[in-house]
Amino acid sequence: MSSASASPIQDGGGGGAVPRHVAIIMDGNGRWASRRLMPRIAGHRAGMEAVRRTIQSAGTLGIEALTLFAFSSENWRRPAEEVRDLMGLLRFYLKREIKELDRNNVRLHLIGDWRRFDADLVRDLEQAVARLSGNGGLQLTIALNYGGQDEIVRAAQAIVADGLAAAEVDAAAIEQRLDTRGLPPLDLLIRTSGEARLSNFLLWQAAYAELLFTDVLWPDFDAADLEKAVIAFGQRERRYGGR
Repeated sequence: MSSASASPIQDGGGGGAVPRHVAIIMDGNGRWASRRLMPRIAGHRAGMEAVRRTIQSAGTLGIEALTLFAFSSENWRRPAEEVRDLMGLLRFYLKREIKELDRNNVRLHLIGDWRRFDADLVRDLEQAVARLSGNGGLQLTIALNYGGQDEIVRAAQAIVADGLAAAEVDAAAIEQRLDTRGLPPLDLLIRTSGEARLSNFLLWQAAYAELLFTDVLWPDFDAADLEKAVIAFGQRERRYGGR
């Protein structure tokens, strides 16, 4: 992830504000592979390269936090072979990219019930988080075995376990118990592949986020696509329910 030249946004050509926190539903790997008469795993491999490009581009654009939906709690319903392939790609990505992420000062967070994965993968994930924990650049969050409804349920359970009275339960109490606590508020949520739904991703956090749906399949998503999304964000007027 070598540093890139300054973007039109940084040069003043894009206008508007850069979102502090961008989240992406990375959709379309299977369709990308199908259109090329390739197995689905080829689409997932190409998707990993898109992840690499997007992390680099986010840093170049000045985005503070990037959250990627990598494996949903519903993805267990996929064929066992595909799930195994996805887990194998995650292991491979960690081993291949950890040094580069560290060199680029990226800090890693994980959200979701990712400790359900096999013990060796959990260990690799924990080691990756620990290795990057001292970095102060882009905050990269990977959603693994994640579901937005489950996250809110777990936050509610934590409130009960903490013994809060009903009068003490407010939005702040919930946010402090979400997986994303400590991250900037979500500004922009992107979904690739032309689908226009949230698919149980960051339901609480997306309440006032700008939503952007693009027909680009995830493996084809590149720096120009992310920059277009950031420029579009900067051109929107955010009212947060006001006038």
